[in-house]
Amino acid sequence: MSTHKKAKNTGETIKGKAKEATGKATGNESLEMEGKIDQTKGDAKQAIQKIKDATKH
Repeated sequence: MSTHKKAKNTGETIKGKAKEATGKATGNESLEMEGKIDQTKGDAKQAIQKIKDATKH
């Protein structure tokens, strides 16, 4: 996996965790859900990239 893509996907996951925590702390359910979605996107993109890398070898 390219380092750039891995960092970008990890960043999206971390951003999602921060949004979720902020949403929980402020009682903002919408922000909390948005954070969970961002985490899922980041994790999914990372999984897809790992599959792509595995099929290249």
